Amino acid sequence: MRISSRFFQTMGVNSILDQQVKLSKTQNQLASGKRILTPSDDPVATSQLMQLRQTENTVGQFQANADAAVNRLSTEEGVLNSVTNLLQRVRELSIQAANATQTNDTRGFIASEIRQRLEELVGLANTRDGNGEYLFSGSKGFTEPFVPNAAGGYDYNGDDSQRFLQIGAGRQVADGNPGSEVFQRVRNGNGSFVTEVSTANTGTGVIDGGSVQGSFIPTLTGGVNGYTLRFIQAAPTDPITYEVFESGDPQPAPHPTPVATGTYVDGEPIAFQGALVTVTGTPADGDTFSVRSSEYQDIFQTLSDFVDTLETDVTSAAEQAQLNNNINSFLADVDQGMNSILTVRASVGARLNAVDGQRYINEDQLIQTTQIISSIEDLDYAEAVSRLNLQMAGLEAAQQTYLKVQGLSLFNFLR
Repeated sequence: MRISSRFFQTMGVNSILDQQVKLSKTQNQLASGKRILTPSDDPVATSQLMQLRQTENTVGQFQANADAAVNRLSTEEGVLNSVTNLLQRVRELSIQAANATQTNDTRGFIASEIRQRLEELVGLANTRDGNGEYLFSGSKGFTEPFVPNAAGGYDYNGDDSQRFLQIGAGRQVADGNPGSEVFQRVRNGNGSFVTEVSTANTGTGVIDGGSVQGSFIPTLTGGVNGYTLRFIQAAPTDPITYEVFESGDPQPAPHPTPVATGTYVDGEPIAFQGALVTVTGTPADGDTFSVRSSEYQDIFQTLSDFVDTLETDVTSAAEQAQLNNNINSFLADVDQGMNSILTVRASVGARLNAVDGQRYINEDQLIQTTQIISSIEDLDYAEAVSRLNLQMAGLEAAQQTYLKVQGLSLFNFLR
């Protein structure tokens, strides 16, 4: 086989270039610290890296969502704690207002403070998070949830939905609670039924909030939602008796069908249809109290109504009894409000715990993914330095060989 001088030179130059390419690649690997510089270096490993980096980015987004959820839920928990303290203060004021030594003026002072507390409560309900979104607007983050209306109450402009954030591959968490759930869906009375006094009463009877004995039956054959407790005393010397009948009984008064009757004893519980109520004082003949199923009443309305109660002057024993009845009713309502807030706080705390647990899982997954990525793409410096030295020696050998071979010629022997 004949090898021309030109072919021989070309092979020598190509050999030098090949060594330079290998040396350049090793230099780039050492400079970057990466074993794979282009997909062609290791197509299989490159495919694995793409999947691993996608996993890494996804888990990183889960962590960002978890951080956002923690921030909002922590803010909400702080607001709910302030609401609880506010309602506790209002409850203390209501007990103070029930003191017999209070006058119309001093009750007016208490009403003024409760009115300020009401404004504070509305401000808490309209709290924004760090991003400027309202906490209690549901999915309408930039809509102010509670605004005053012409009737003196507050309208809710948010919605009833919750926003869910993906904090794990198969896990979502709500980052808040709608204001309707927190401040509006609060049952009045004791949660099962509410006791009310008739404004036409002339005696000094005062009814408590009552309690459920077994299972409260809200309706009977009349299809209505409650009962009427009426006191009877035909003559001043007669004992005071009572009868309980279904409110709106279809039989014509004064002969409704009673579901319970008895002789009244001051402070002795009266039981009927799963309800247990206690009346103190001296009811007058014909005085009535109603017992009906609890309904939803927002906390703002509860406080507003109580302010009106305290600002009403009391000039007689009967009016004092009316006031005491209203205070008892308010105490039951505000206790329900506090229980509702505590229930929401418990759910917020549970979600915070769940997010914290998921964050630890995500962190472990990120560490494992990073380690796998490192094992695939990171450079073994010891091996790379050894390879660099060999390649440099190879390049020098190729260059020196080329020079020596280039010096060989037939004409050198003809001189």
